Amino acid sequence: MAQIRIEHVRKEFGAFTAVQSSSFTIEDGEFFMLLGPSGCGKTTTLRMMAGLELPTSGEIYIDGEEVGMKPASQRDIAFVFQMFALYPHLNVGKNISYPLISQGMPQAQAKKKVGEIAEILGITDILNKPVGGLSGGDRQRVALGRAIVRDPKAFFMDEPLGALDAEFREHMSEELRALHDRMNATTVYVTHDQLEAMQMGDKIVVMNHGVVEQFGVPQNIYDWPATKFVAQFIGSPPMNFLDFRGMLGVGESKVCLGEAEFEVPRMLDGANGDLTFGVRPEHIKLDDAAPYRGQVSAVEYLGTTQIITLDTSNGTVKARVASSDKVSVGERVGLRFDPRTVSIFNADTGHVLKSEANEGVLNHG
Repeated sequence: MAQIRIEHVRKEFGAFTAVQSSSFTIEDGEFFMLLGPSGCGKTTTLRMMAGLELPTSGEIYIDGEEVGMKPASQRDIAFVFQMFALYPHLNVGKNISYPLISQGMPQAQAKKKVGEIAEILGITDILNKPVGGLSGGDRQRVALGRAIVRDPKAFFMDEPLGALDAEFREHMSEELRALHDRMNATTVYVTHDQLEAMQMGDKIVVMNHGVVEQFGVPQNIYDWPATKFVAQFIGSPPMNFLDFRGMLGVGESKVCLGEAEFEVPRMLDGANGDLTFGVRPEHIKLDDAAPYRGQVSAVEYLGTTQIITLDTSNGTVKARVASSDKVSVGERVGLRFDPRTVSIFNADTGHVLKSEANEGVLNHG
């Protein structure tokens, strides 16, 4: 397997810039997620790593070798697409063995290798079946088998579960992660599904409009988003934003929303002007004694928890609280925010201000 390093990679299609000077490193054996909305540049980035697109500028290293201008056939990688791209005239076994046979491996050796891979994927019983009659999950397993049978340096996957229904998609995501752990393979996986990225990934790159907004381990990205886009894109419901105007000096640890004063992590950046107070729904408590208040506009029951939507003087807030907290639409309630979890953003740039809490976990491409 291999480390993959991206250094200032840029991709232009005429006047359109699909990827803007991205840099990050995928360590050997990591399950690495490229996450973002449609059109953000994640698939283009993956295709440049694979050699299906050549970068306009920048460098791509696989296992220490610069491969930016090399074709896919010279990179020793395997690519799994969303649409399975199987050979309909070949059975399952021959689909899996095709890369080996095309490279000149003897039939007997290829058959043995296919048997080993089929056992790992749990498809030994369908090796002689035509691929046309298989379920979506089995066809995806065959596509994975054809990719891993060569023992490539890295696996690249472009939304490989996107064509499956939601229930089976969740099952296959667990299987994919288990397969990765078993093989200790360097895997780069494109998805627009933040839950999929959080559940499966060792590291995540979050992209938007061709820019790497943040990369790091899932917990850091969730807890300490580098930008308002990341805070909104990851989390359901997303982070709450309360706009206010004020001045924050380096070393300060309090802000005012209206007449109420709130503690925040000690600031390492200063700011003056339009700011945004960010807090996750689960870090809000209902407290009748709290001076900051909101009016309940909706209650969404979710079993053990409920989502309370409240209107405040600084904007709408969603709080995830226990179902045992009794509130009614129209009621005014007090709100408390966990000061250890608050982020303060520059409202104009969308970037978070550095604090003692997020220092050391904010990584940009």
